[in-house]
Amino acid sequence: MEKKNIAEAVQYHEERFTKKIIFQKGESVVFVLNFMPGQKLPVHKHPGADVYILALKGDGAIHVNEEEFAFTQGDTVHIAGDESFAYANNSSAPSSLYVTLSKLPGAEYAKEI
Repeated sequence: MEKKNIAEAVQYHEERFTKKIIFQKGESVVFVLNFMPGQKLPVHKHPGADVYILALKGDGAIHVNEEEFAFTQGDTVHIAGDESFAYANNSSAPSSLYVTLSKLPGAEYAKEI
């Protein structure tokens, strides 16, 4: 067993969103994305992977296949690897997303930023 405190991964940066790795085991990775108001995750895909996202803190908007949905604290979504998606913190407070990738498309997806 390995235990971690999620609060350690909730770290905001004024210049850009942050990504903090929680676990990386085999081909799976779990991380937290942190956004200040106005910060965005660009449109992208995770080929061959399932993506599970939980709105851990705050509010924003998630875009999946060019449709926009409100994404508020406590909401969760599953995104298939062939679906394109993005996120924007369009609120006035910080937001954080808890993300699980079932299979790493490449090593760059398991790096902190």
